[in-house]
Amino acid sequence: MNTDQRMHSDTVVAVDGDVFATMFTLDLGDGEVDREAVERIYAGDFDEWIEAAARSGLFTPQAVASLVQTWQDNPKALFDALLVDADEMTHKRYAIIWDALDDADTFENVEYA
Repeated sequence: MNTDQRMHSDTVVAVDGDVFATMFTLDLGDGEVDREAVERIYAGDFDEWIEAAARSGLFTPQAVASLVQTWQDNPKALFDALLVDADEMTHKRYAIIWDALDDADTFENVEYA
């Protein structure tokens, strides 16, 4: 039976981010922080992760749509999911980048008198 013949159900994988996090974490192997990936997620550019989820065969189309909606509503949900298995120091390094993007966004939106 191939994936096209398999009956789809919303229970193939729970859409709580845990399985997604395990399968699609940021590549942390070299110890370098991927600032560009953080910036893409922050900006709402999730195409590579949407494609990875859709092609994995682990998620139904409805589950992928649910992930996409969650990420569009809150891009930090994808960011957090990708760091679930990261060690504390790596998580802190990435959080610093996210916080800096928040600060820059806040600074750009300040109105001067």
